[in-house]
Amino acid sequence: MSDLIDELVGIAPGDPLDALRAKRPTARSDAQTTYDALITDPVDLARASRVERVAIGTWVAALSRADALADHYRGLLGALDAGVLAAIDAALPAAITTGPYGVWPAGPLSAEDEDGLRWSAPAELRAAVGDRLAAALEHAHLLTYRPRESSADALQALLDAGWTADGVVTVSQLIAFTHFQLRVIAGLTVLKEAN
Repeated sequence: MSDLIDELVGIAPGDPLDALRAKRPTARSDAQTTYDALITDPVDLARASRVERVAIGTWVAALSRADALADHYRGLLGALDAGVLAAIDAALPAAITTGPYGVWPAGPLSAEDEDGLRWSAPAELRAAVGDRLAAALEHAHLLTYRPRESSADALQALLDAGWTADGVVTVSQLIAFTHFQLRVIAGLTVLKEAN
């Protein structure tokens, strides 16, 4: 059984990595099933439109410099809404940074505090994609680079931008799943290059 991860890593049937992944068939099929449910065949587009879903995937993968995954999502987004893709691509250079950044509550972990970029959607992006998607992109940036600063206020910002509670859950799932995809792809790519 092949899936999107196999495709993006370049794993062919019979390859050593195909045999490795075949040892965990449920993990492999669940990754594809989740992708299908969130991206290619969502049940409830009221929670997040197809453009919003693919835009979030594009944004997270690009912020994380996961080129193969970002290119995949870019292709999907370009086919759905080239204007949204262009607006995201224009905003990316000012949004990509390193990290993680953030501040811990006072205590022993405070030694790891590091300040860094606090990104907000620029007016041009907000005008092109709307307040709702702009808020989701801000939230994705927060979770990508400043995850320890996620808070009730960050979730409230999504609600204030027009997301429903179910929509906030979907946004969070999309961000988390894209991070999952890029980590699996990165790990398998390292293994492939080592062989």
